[in-house]
Amino acid sequence: MPAFTTAPPTTLEFAQKAFILDGDRLLLVRKAASDPYQPGRWEVPGGRLEVAADADLDDHIRREVWEEVGLRIDPGPPFHLWQWVMPGGRVRVVAAARHCRPVTLEVSLANQTPSDHLCEPRWVPLAEVAGFDLIPSLRPVMRAFLRLRAAAG
Repeated sequence: MPAFTTAPPTTLEFAQKAFILDGDRLLLVRKAASDPYQPGRWEVPGGRLEVAADADLDDHIRREVWEEVGLRIDPGPPFHLWQWVMPGGRVRVVAAARHCRPVTLEVSLANQTPSDHLCEPRWVPLAEVAGFDLIPSLRPVMRAFLRLRAAAG
């Protein structure tokens, strides 16, 4: 009889990422050197949902963006879903990428929590985004975003 090994338990978490445009510029943020997983790489604001399952998703992304980059936003519709497994293999994250409209444009890191590990927010022209070293799980999402923008004209 074959021996079966049991995999470690996996926790499922949900995240949202905000694709915030100002004209032809997208807001990116750099992971700080202190980030335990992707130091120095770039991503968009957003994060995992750490409240009750009945939490309002629009409020969640508004709060994440406010805490990470100090912007007020109007959340728009999701345009892409994807997943990744956190290092260690115990947490699977399912994420939604959302179009978001900025209500304010001045970024600030003043509201961050220590676990955000973000620095250097930057409004990046869409034509230059492909040249940034994005976190690996965000790369296919960014390609989908840029294709949608190009198709929209």
